[in-house]
Amino acid sequence: MPTDRRTRKRLVTRQAISDAATLLFIERGFDNVTVDEIAEAADVGRMTVFNHFPRKEDMFFDREEEGREKFLDALRQRAANVAPIEAIRQLAHRAATEDPVYISFFPGSRNFVETVEKSPTLIARARAIRDETAQLVAVALAESVGREPTDPDAYLAANLVLATWTVAFIQAHRVYRQSKDAGKARSTFLALVDQGTRGIEAATAGTPYVQAGLPQSGSRKP
Repeated sequence: MPTDRRTRKRLVTRQAISDAATLLFIERGFDNVTVDEIAEAADVGRMTVFNHFPRKEDMFFDREEEGREKFLDALRQRAANVAPIEAIRQLAHRAATEDPVYISFFPGSRNFVETVEKSPTLIARARAIRDETAQLVAVALAESVGREPTDPDAYLAANLVLATWTVAFIQAHRVYRQSKDAGKARSTFLALVDQGTRGIEAATAGTPYVQAGLPQSGSRKP
């Protein structure tokens, strides 16, 4: 938690804007809510909203950066005996059980997903976030085993990882929507991640991304 008073105040304001915007988006649909209405609901000025969120859709995906850091930390902090792709698979299991902030199934998360599905703007932004995240994960994968950040194998692996998580997330929420059973949805998510991981391991066989005991971050091949 930041100790600087100004920083704390800024974060509180940012969260208030995001909370107000998300509530309006879920109630009325993303495309039916204006920035002026969000500012009024959050009791701030229009320019304050833009100071915190350059794009309207960023108010809805306000934890995007935090989610990316989870991926990067899983690679940076992996044990030497855990392969990079396996470290990401383990992250999925932690996210769905120990730290269910992003991978959770309850009425609020269902409303979140349904709001995205009803808005072409949010769908486009979600795809852009996935592509941006894949780029960062590719670089982190390469660095974690001492390869150059442009390594094609890393880009293949990263994009397959993000595709796997996306499919698993969408299908798990469909299960939850039909069954209202969070445990069943969580099992679906993890089963698809595990299945997808086996496919990624097959696609990247012979690379350091599926082999444990190779260089960690900061170690490059000569």
